[in-house]
Amino acid sequence: MSKPPKTLPVVGWRELVHLPELGLHAIPAKIDTGARTSSLHGEVIEEFERDGEKYVRFAVDFEQQHVRQVCEAVHVDVRGITSSNGETQYRYVIKSPLKIGDVEFRAEISLADRSDMKFPMLIGRSSLRRRFVVDSGYSWLQTPEMKVKKGHKP
Repeated sequence: MSKPPKTLPVVGWRELVHLPELGLHAIPAKIDTGARTSSLHGEVIEEFERDGEKYVRFAVDFEQQHVRQVCEAVHVDVRGITSSNGETQYRYVIKSPLKIGDVEFRAEISLADRSDMKFPMLIGRSSLRRRFVVDSGYSWLQTPEMKVKKGHKP
């Protein structure tokens, strides 16, 4: 006999997420099951080594608040990532704790120029897999500080 499926928390098509190790909180993120890898708007400043591990220093700009946050993270890889327009870009990939609602886990996140995008972060299916179910008809289901919104309008 098979055991019943685990009940997973439900996320809406957008949520505020947290990257506590990077000091980034309440980042507006689009939930995108069409994307494999999560992505964060970040401008790479430099690569360096610390205690024999590769790191990357990068800046995250929050233009609406006129804030630039400089972060450091273990640099996992440089990977070819195909964007929604079919173009492959080579991006730095970091691994960092990611918190959505009450669920915190280590996620692989590519650093990309998302300045033309509405959301500075995109949460891909690798981060969602076996952790969340997506209800694209709602927003802010895992964001208690925001009022749950029905519908797709930003």
